Amino acid sequence: MQDVSKFICVLFILLTNFLFSQSTSEKLKKEQQLLEKNISNTKQLLEKAKTNTESSFNELKLLNNQIDYREKLVRNFDNQIRSADLKIKEKNIQIDELREEVKELKEQYKLLLLYAYKNRNKYGKMMYLFSSETYYEAIKRAKYLEKIQETVKKQFLVIDQHQKLIAEELKNIETERAYKAQMLEEKKVEREQILLDQQKQQVLYENLKSQEGKLIAKLQEEERKRAKIKSEIDAAIRKEVAAAEAKRKKAEEEARKKAEANKPKPPTSKTPSTSSKPGATTPSTPAPSKPFELPETKENAALSKSFEGNRGKLPWPVEKGNITEGYGKNAHPTIPGVFTNNNGVDISSPKNAQVRAVFEGEVTSVMNIPGAGKVVIIKHGNYRTVYSNLQSTFVNVGTKVSTKQVIGSLVSNESQTLSISHFEIHQVVGSSVTSLNPSLWLAK
Repeated sequence: MQDVSKFICVLFILLTNFLFSQSTSEKLKKEQQLLEKNISNTKQLLEKAKTNTESSFNELKLLNNQIDYREKLVRNFDNQIRSADLKIKEKNIQIDELREEVKELKEQYKLLLLYAYKNRNKYGKMMYLFSSETYYEAIKRAKYLEKIQETVKKQFLVIDQHQKLIAEELKNIETERAYKAQMLEEKKVEREQILLDQQKQQVLYENLKSQEGKLIAKLQEEERKRAKIKSEIDAAIRKEVAAAEAKRKKAEEEARKKAEANKPKPPTSKTPSTSSKPGATTPSTPAPSKPFELPETKENAALSKSFEGNRGKLPWPVEKGNITEGYGKNAHPTIPGVFTNNNGVDISSPKNAQVRAVFEGEVTSVMNIPGAGKVVIIKHGNYRTVYSNLQSTFVNVGTKVSTKQVIGSLVSNESQTLSISHFEIHQVVGSSVTSLNPSLWLAK
């Protein structure tokens, strides 16, 4: 029984180690798949980019992302290679332990076989039983002999199981070695691709660097456009919030008037008004109005909660794309000390790509802003998503949209080879409108 317990313990340790290493391995493989998908998408966008100044600028941003993805993938391969080495090392230790166990089990099995051999004939067993002093002692001796036979069988089964485990672990080692060799080869390929991308990156960098004066002037113009666009988008959201507040006040006023009309009138008194007498109380002044808060209907609250629950899981506003300018302050890729400020994220996409709603909601604004094309704002409870740089729109104010429903297509012209989607997320709390980082909300 002790040997069987020891075998179960060894089996449990092996299973625990297997599950832990399996979890780590699966996590690394999922990360690898995501990085390879990003590299594939970026590669497709790079293949469509031409060499005019505007495209070169986007191409440089895409190349920067591509190099970053490839370097992360190489680190992922390093982690998987280390994990494979660790597994091989652990399995070798486990095999050594199992072999020691088998050695001990065989020694014990040998002794059991010798004992069984010495007591192999039925007369020997009968003499052993009949030499008992009492009947109860004879029963105990019979059970003892049965136990020895049972132990011999169990010992054989344990040895057999150990040998199968050793064979399985040796097979796993070979699998890990083959996997490690594959990772090393893929790492080598990615290293070569990084060098090629870096060479291309340097050519683009030098080309754009030679046009620094033109780029700075264009950058200043873009910043002015962005400030104007931000102002108009904020104004549109505030106008919508103000309209909701006016609607709320009107509803409250109508409810108040209705309540007063239904209120029973007090009996009239001929007594002159006490307000003219000394010590008379003056009518109380009306209470100051409450600070404005957007009415939180059940539907509004449920949609807000549902939207919040999808943080980090929202689908992208375009089917395929790559963030080429993030939220907030961004360093210029070629001009040192120059930064741009972004109220959302810019996503480079294939030309004429379609834009889709990231979550269910209601369209509250469709407007045309110079420099931003057409802009659609969708309400999701106390949240708003903003989709800019649209060439055409397929929705109107009041349209109820579902998740991933196409709402328009991106602006593109003859000279452009890629389309840029600008996407923002805002949260409305009372009369305050706050912009949020879309990268934290979109699915990775």
